[in-house]
Amino acid sequence: MQSLWVKKEDLAQAEWHDSDTPPLAEGQILLGIEKYALTANNITYAAVGDGFGYWNFFPTGDAEWGIVPVWGFAKVVASAHADIAVGERVYGYLPMASHLLVTPTNVQDGGFVDGAEHRQGLAIIYNQYHRLGSNQGTHEAERAIFQPLFTTSFLIEHLMRSNDWFGAEALLMTSASSKTSLGLAMVAKNLSPAIKRIGLTSEGNKAFVETSGLYDEVVAYDDLKQMDAGQPTVSVDFAGNGQLLTDIHAHWGDGLKHSALVGATHVEERGGADDMQGPKPELFFAPTAAETLMKDIGPAAFRAQVDEQFAAFVKGASAYLTIEDVTGTDALQTAYLSMLSNAVAPSRGLMCHMD
Repeated sequence: MQSLWVKKEDLAQAEWHDSDTPPLAEGQILLGIEKYALTANNITYAAVGDGFGYWNFFPTGDAEWGIVPVWGFAKVVASAHADIAVGERVYGYLPMASHLLVTPTNVQDGGFVDGAEHRQGLAIIYNQYHRLGSNQGTHEAERAIFQPLFTTSFLIEHLMRSNDWFGAEALLMTSASSKTSLGLAMVAKNLSPAIKRIGLTSEGNKAFVETSGLYDEVVAYDDLKQMDAGQPTVSVDFAGNGQLLTDIHAHWGDGLKHSALVGATHVEERGGADDMQGPKPELFFAPTAAETLMKDIGPAAFRAQVDEQFAAFVKGASAYLTIEDVTGTDALQTAYLSMLSNAVAPSRGLMCHMD
């Protein structure tokens, strides 16, 4: 089996490693990874890996190297579990690798949880696998590319709406071309239509963001200081750019009612900034928000609400996003490095296949 190892302190160092296929203990299954989505979200997993435990899901055994988690589809290629057959397909959290050994627990018709010892204590949302039967489904690429990010989008909107948008009338989003920002803009448009949606993006991505039709206003980063700051506003920062965040706080001052930090799509510029005007930025961590909401309304209602909005998002996304298939280890490594260097246009959705 093969896996792509990444140097934790230098994410541009990546190399494929070969290892023996592990033997199955009673109750375990071996997944053959079919395809996974590669997005800026995966780069965030790597960039904040140790801080949030992302390297712990698929350990290499070498403290300096890790395997970047992704979302995708896999097939059971060997089974020592009485209730899970060879040939069954699953969707869930996977390594950039050819195979994954899991220990299914809490097995139900719709899915199971990986009960592997090293995954105990990690966020449950990443340990759940959805059972799909043996056939390919519709919109699988869209599901892998957008759904993990979209759940975050849904949860951010829910936080804002639950707090009456902190008294704001506008929502400012950085990295407006990112899939999570696009998702948030759409959910806000549907569920909080009175809130003005403003997207901040690079000059090169401005036309793409405008084409999405999800924002009321699209502004290039260089034009931030010319914006009208008179309207009470909440900001959601997907960029992780400390200077940009400082500029936003300085421009809005006390007119900024809430400042949420999500992800780090500009890896080279991520980091905090001190002594900012206005509210103290607060980190938004989707797994914790998901667990809280599921406790409040139940897992089934949570999934139904997310799925309803996600179906609408997928329907509209095909107008401005193109899905591309990437196949083979060399191409997968190149795709990872391109995503790391922010060289993948936002109009491209990458689906990675081992062969």
